[in-house]
Amino acid sequence: MKISLLISTYNWPDALELCLSSVLLQDIMPDEILIADDGSTDETRVLINKYKEKFSIPLIHIWHEDQGFELAKIRNKAIARATGDYIIQIDGDLILHKAFIRDHRRFAKKGTFVRASRIYIDSNLSKELLLSKRVEISPFEKGISNTFSAVRITFLQPFFAEHYKQKGDERWEIHGCNMAYWRADAISVNGYNEDFKGWGPEDKEFVARLLNKGLRRRFLKFGAIVFHIWHKINTKENLKNNLCLFEHAKRTKLEYCERGISQYLTDSTYENES
Repeated sequence: MKISLLISTYNWPDALELCLSSVLLQDIMPDEILIADDGSTDETRVLINKYKEKFSIPLIHIWHEDQGFELAKIRNKAIARATGDYIIQIDGDLILHKAFIRDHRRFAKKGTFVRASRIYIDSNLSKELLLSKRVEISPFEKGISNTFSAVRITFLQPFFAEHYKQKGDERWEIHGCNMAYWRADAISVNGYNEDFKGWGPEDKEFVARLLNKGLRRRFLKFGAIVFHIWHKINTKENLKNNLCLFEHAKRTKLEYCERGISQYLTDSTYENES
């Protein structure tokens, strides 16, 4: 199984540097890293070029011009470019536990996709980490919000996989910043819906179509741990329309969106790839 690690980012190179540093410490590496960049300035490009020299695997920068919040579009472009069978998707404001890739790899199962947890870091600890560039974090240090979920316990992971948070509206819940899916399954539902503009919940709508397609969601608890660097809440100027798109997908049992990844699959290269 070939694994692509997809990292989304926008104009926060300091956080992205911590994320990439934590990838370097993985005890099992992915086969490639794709950075889905929603229009960052050159500072991010310079950082990525510096880290290309540190990795022994491909580190590919997928960029498009900044035309507002277009996370669905840039993720589609990165998925289209990916060569892996399995995609582990994160955001560039996360610090990964050293066994993150190993946990996701071991948990992968055909016919399913995976949600995993994120551990919140408060503003004070986040500032200290950004200044010191430290990426090794104890779940018990001050500034960690949910210590219980931050502990890696491998033998408990199977007990939560099929039953944890599967009832009612919980089945739609996903952390788009820490999830994994088979690339072929993403393509079968046409990837992310690019009718979403602005923040949220494009990841939930994507999950709704995967569920409508007959795939099952599994929860990776006590593994694939990530620590979320604190930042201000994103603006939600188009949230009402985005929620309507999500509800439509649930109500109509939608499996395939019209404006998705298919428009990029015939392109072998991208003009703004670096």
